[in-house]
Amino acid sequence: MGKILVIEAFYGGSHKQLIDTVMQNFHHDEYDLFTLSAKKWHWRARTSALYFSQTIPTDQNYSLIFASSVLPLAEFLGMRPDLQKCKKIVYFHENQLVYPRQEIKKERDCQYGLNQLTTCLAADEIIFNSKFNQDSFLDNINSFLNIQADYKPRGLKEKILAKSSVLYFPIQFEYLPTREISNDEKSKVLTLVWPHRWEHDKNPQLLTNVLQELNKRQVDFKVSILGQNSQVIPDCFATLKDELGTKLVNFGFLTKDEYFKTLLEADVVISTAGHEFYGVSMLEATFCGCVPIAPARLVYPEIYPKANLYNTSNQLLKILYNWARNRHLFKADREKFFMNFDFKQYSAKELVPQYIKRLKSTEEVAILATN
Repeated sequence: MGKILVIEAFYGGSHKQLIDTVMQNFHHDEYDLFTLSAKKWHWRARTSALYFSQTIPTDQNYSLIFASSVLPLAEFLGMRPDLQKCKKIVYFHENQLVYPRQEIKKERDCQYGLNQLTTCLAADEIIFNSKFNQDSFLDNINSFLNIQADYKPRGLKEKILAKSSVLYFPIQFEYLPTREISNDEKSKVLTLVWPHRWEHDKNPQLLTNVLQELNKRQVDFKVSILGQNSQVIPDCFATLKDELGTKLVNFGFLTKDEYFKTLLEADVVISTAGHEFYGVSMLEATFCGCVPIAPARLVYPEIYPKANLYNTSNQLLKILYNWARNRHLFKADREKFFMNFDFKQYSAKELVPQYIKRLKSTEEVAILATN
């Protein structure tokens, strides 16, 4: 039986988390893992096929390739015809057909989207991490291809849809800490957390605007702005420390222990994202006891109830303001949310067996089922 060839061109964050969570269920002799570090995403998407075509050995008996959509699969297979016989499964953490540009006036680089389209055509099976991810990709194929002046390909949506499915990202909730909610919270100050990358697609400007306005309204609150910050701090964050003073409890990267300690002490986890296909950090914070508040678009309506979604910055501000003023109201809303929210469908315990089934041959699955 051939080995599984696992390729991750951006081995960090949720990409690494998925590979580690799934492949820990396989013996190390059953697969080979080839990775590139999670830096310089654009170069990974452009050159990873060339790199892996040279570094993956030719003397192995691979039967299946499992890769994320960062790898230009068609290009890779063109340089490695010996691997074309393998079954090819591609996982989409995100899609480039609806990825927002940082600069509105900047001409769009279509190559990343085209790479993902040819990757889909080269794959045997395509897995999306959410229905929103799948639908937004498929529904935008034709409009994306309309950028091309002539000789436009036809029928790609139907071809790709036929081999596409949704399988949620598996979160290992069993390894996350949980909290005991105390009934004696009358004097507790509303504590907010924003655990996202400090990049434009997570919309730090919206967070800043809301926090500034909340601060002007003279209500008590605390906030931790966490996540991976890039080398350049967003301009909108530059004055927050001075403006919020002691209300800003944490600002920047924390160790794993400090990060989860902060989640356990927070009341509300906020997303201001302009781009999100799943939101691992939001679900992890929610499991740790934070009430989620997120935009009423992107993937969020697929995961969270309507009461926890907002359409405008004013709606977000109003929710936070009312909770900050009225602890009793917050507690009632929190109790209602956790009474009805089901983490099971996002848990690794439920999802990993489905990944294993996809990555094992039918013969191996049958043997496992009889043991």
